[in-house]
Amino acid sequence: MKKLVTLFAGLMLAAATAQASQKIITFDHAYKGAIDKSIESVGGKVTRKFQVIDALVASFPDDVKDASIYSLKGVKSVDEDRYIRWIEAAPASMNSVPLPSVENALNMIRTGEGWEAPIFAEIRAEVDPAVKEIPWGVKRVNAAAAWDYGAGKGVKVAIIDTGMDFTHPDLAPHYKGGWNAVTPGATPMDDQGHGTHVSGTIGAIKDLKGVVGVAPEADLYAVKVLDKNGSGQYSWIVAGIEWAVNNGMDVINMSLGGGSGTEALKLIMEKAHEAGIAIVCAAGNDSGPVNYPAKYPQAIAISASDSGDKIASFSSRGAEIVIIAPGVSVYSTKKGGGYTSMSGTSMACPHAAGLAALAVGAGANGAEAVRAALKNAATPLPGLTPVQQGAGLVDAFKLVR
Repeated sequence: MKKLVTLFAGLMLAAATAQASQKIITFDHAYKGAIDKSIESVGGKVTRKFQVIDALVASFPDDVKDASIYSLKGVKSVDEDRYIRWIEAAPASMNSVPLPSVENALNMIRTGEGWEAPIFAEIRAEVDPAVKEIPWGVKRVNAAAAWDYGAGKGVKVAIIDTGMDFTHPDLAPHYKGGWNAVTPGATPMDDQGHGTHVSGTIGAIKDLKGVVGVAPEADLYAVKVLDKNGSGQYSWIVAGIEWAVNNGMDVINMSLGGGSGTEALKLIMEKAHEAGIAIVCAAGNDSGPVNYPAKYPQAIAISASDSGDKIASFSSRGAEIVIIAPGVSVYSTKKGGGYTSMSGTSMACPHAAGLAALAVGAGANGAEAVRAALKNAATPLPGLTPVQQGAGLVDAFKLVR
């Protein structure tokens, strides 16, 4: 019996030793040709190489410490390629639309306004289909006023998320392709739902049915970096941004966030910015500091407002916020067809990405030109501070006027 216990303990120790940890390593460019063999010399195996930045992903036995990797010539940083949840739903209370007071209800009947929320879908008065198609957030940023001048036609927008249901009738006409960083070689089909909802707010087509996005003529690209749980490794995010750089995207939407960054994520954000891409990022849903990658200076960080022009209680905030956008009970496209409401800075972010696409379509050339255009077209919301709203809420008409 004692021998069996000893044998079992030995097997368990061997199994633990055999487990591998995955690291993201950045290195000096001069060592690019030799870095693979250096990593192999300490028991590592390269599993992914990046093209735009001098970085790679490698797996190592657990008994290989970071110090051993740092000792290799040319290595600059070593980060754990953690697998974390990048999207968090806003509190359930923020996903519902409160019923109006008697006074407000009478005012709605008298004016015909205020019926945009999905909860009123079965009781709202008959309206022009073109008006009915516009969700409250798209209406609040005055997107329709811009469409006679430009609706984002030909602007390339990458939705870096859980993928996209590119068969959805509101998304299929302007879906132009994409990439799957989670399962390279597979399509970027959405198996979670988040990315499909985000995509509709950016660019659902204008067809008098369903919903319409802020930039209904933009070209949509799905970049799947998160799995069916809304989770993913840091290297998947980096790879998704790299794909956007290599494929000439104009705008990136990242409705995702984590509590920390990595050196590789920082470097790829810098490269995307240098490439002229407007990188629009959700601030986060923890009511605290701005999350990563929105916290990086290259990002256009977005906080969330509600239909009363107040900051959503869940919205992260900080000096990094550039503008605020609608993010409570946002009605948009649903995986598998149909439509649903969701809340979060994840929903505010695509309003801003759609506005960025309108800015590009109107001639804003490069990341900083888009940032300036958004800020110049924004008006501060009364009662909110700059750390809550940045420059304020954008009027789309001012972007194209």
